[in-house]
Amino acid sequence: MDHYRHIKQQDHEVYEILIGEEERERTGIELIPSENYVSSAVREAAGSVLTNKYAEGYPGRRYYGGQQYTDAIETVAIERAKKLFNCQYANVQPLGGAAANVAMYFALMEPGDTVLGMDLSHGGHLTHGHPTTSINKVFNFVRYKMKDVDTGEIDYEELREVALREKPKIILAGFSAYSRELDYAKFVEIAKEVGAYTVADVAHIAGLIAAGVLKNPFDYGFDVITTTTHKTLRGPRGGMILVRESEDIAKCINKAVFPGMQGGPHMHIIAAKAVAFGEALEPSFKEYAVQVIKNAKAMEEVFKAHNVRLLCGGTDNHLLLADVYGSLGITGQEAETVLDEVGITLNKNMIAEETRTALDPSGIRFGTPAMTTRGMKEGEAKQLAELMIRTLKAKDDTAEKATLKKEVQSLCEAFPVPESFVS
Repeated sequence: MDHYRHIKQQDHEVYEILIGEEERERTGIELIPSENYVSSAVREAAGSVLTNKYAEGYPGRRYYGGQQYTDAIETVAIERAKKLFNCQYANVQPLGGAAANVAMYFALMEPGDTVLGMDLSHGGHLTHGHPTTSINKVFNFVRYKMKDVDTGEIDYEELREVALREKPKIILAGFSAYSRELDYAKFVEIAKEVGAYTVADVAHIAGLIAAGVLKNPFDYGFDVITTTTHKTLRGPRGGMILVRESEDIAKCINKAVFPGMQGGPHMHIIAAKAVAFGEALEPSFKEYAVQVIKNAKAMEEVFKAHNVRLLCGGTDNHLLLADVYGSLGITGQEAETVLDEVGITLNKNMIAEETRTALDPSGIRFGTPAMTTRGMKEGEAKQLAELMIRTLKAKDDTAEKATLKKEVQSLCEAFPVPESFVS
């Protein structure tokens, strides 16, 4: 099916680029944990007529006329999000996860207030206050780490000590390169002790939480959840802020998003979010989420069998972080490049207690959301892990890499990207 027939007629240069990306996705294996495939229904909504409409404000309280359909679609998205995450309030307007986090900070704090979050080198995210980010100039960020990088255990005693000393306004649980479940009850306990809000950035695991296969922070008393809507949630690229039950917090969040951070929301993307949330409410989505974790555990098994060191000792979720430099003598950048050559896409990543640079670190980060969307199960996950190991060991063997590329393409042909996820 040609999704771009009008672009083909009007702008062949852009058309060729889009077709190239479709071919790349079709013939290669996507292992970046923060990427996934959306259904044709989500793509249609993202490219819908709603891209034409300005809708500053919120349902029932807009600053332009002609809003009956924008109000309707945003309400659908909100109600579905609340049902997925078992909460009272949802703001579906943030343009991305970073925008959601920044809006949340301004909603709950004043400039100069303190946030306690996970250190980037131990699995945290740039938006949790890394020194290179602009938000770091506005708020004071302090950090906690793992106690043991080989088991992934968070040092909750250190977290408590830092909280008692720094008196943070927010204690932030969340990560971008951490493969174990967090003890949300301990975060809440510590936050109550120092009078802090509890916020969970679940961007990576939102789909797994929505499906009920990982813990929901709201069940343990968290105040707020921020998330992206792509990754494991398998929606369009965007963000969302959820509030467990406080109307006061929800009002502050809404004001921080609009007019605080953004003007008109992207209504075509909100429509795509609504479609994706509807898909996530289907029983088949839970089957998908269960399989995501099974596949990650299957890959873990192979890497351990080859004595490749895994940070945190393995995974409880959708991703793995491997020390390929320490285990195989290949840097993260070299590994990313050679795997790309055979059609396997992942990303280089720093590891805890890193001795190399961010542009050429010791680790690689990979995960199973996208491959699972294609219908692959544990057998294919193990096969893929073996292909990865063989590729890393054959980084200078042109003939072997050609053979490996054919094997990857055969796997892709056997498991094409589906058009729909709802039967």
